[in-house]
Amino acid sequence: MNILIVDDEALARSRLRTLLADCRDALPAPQQRTTVAEASNAAEALALLGTTGGKGFDLVLLDIHMPGQDGLAMAHALHALPQPPAIVFVTAHADHAVSAFELDAVDYLTKPVRRERLLQAIAKVQRTTRAPAPAPSIDLPEGDTLLIQDRGRTERLPVAEVLYFKAEQKYVTVRTATRSYIVDGALSDLETRFAPRFLRIHRNALVARRAVRALEKHYDAEEGEGWAVRLQGSTELLAVSRRQVAAVREELAR
Repeated sequence: MNILIVDDEALARSRLRTLLADCRDALPAPQQRTTVAEASNAAEALALLGTTGGKGFDLVLLDIHMPGQDGLAMAHALHALPQPPAIVFVTAHADHAVSAFELDAVDYLTKPVRRERLLQAIAKVQRTTRAPAPAPSIDLPEGDTLLIQDRGRTERLPVAEVLYFKAEQKYVTVRTATRSYIVDGALSDLETRFAPRFLRIHRNALVARRAVRALEKHYDAEEGEGWAVRLQGSTELLAVSRRQVAAVREELAR
């Protein structure tokens, strides 16, 4: 695991280095080979990350209150990288926790950081970045159609007509321009099968690449200020997670 510590206080960076060294023996053998780099401000850190598009680091331990660009602003910049690293905020102030998690931070540690909490944060990072296990297969035919069971009727729905798939509890809503269907299955299975045609925009939604028309600022009563995608053939706005905003922009630029 490659880790970047970003903190304007040299003593704080030194303490995190020491804690990370103490954590190695408690990690699984593959994760014990940990390399650590440091940056004293956001500009220096972004210069390091920008040279590799973010893929050179797996985790950024990020202070919030720093001179110049603060940690929250830097987190926004990280999400624009092609391969953004996981973020764990490390700060003496607990009042930014809500903002941190809105930025898809994996964890939020308050100073002075304890070894046990740092280990927990690293474990969370490993769980979120580990390749997911194959999802249980759902009952879909091979090819470009979905088999829909609806009120005692079975029909084949051409995948080309689907605007989006949205996971809701144990089911997946399949939306076309004219109606909705409910299928019993896993969103991850649909993503694997139809990846060339559909784009993940949120943990609960896949949209047809051909239908993406606009990305716009959107306010959600539950999630607050964020982004949403507009699809051709639908008046509905679908929330886009901050982690996927760059991918949606890339799709629009094609």
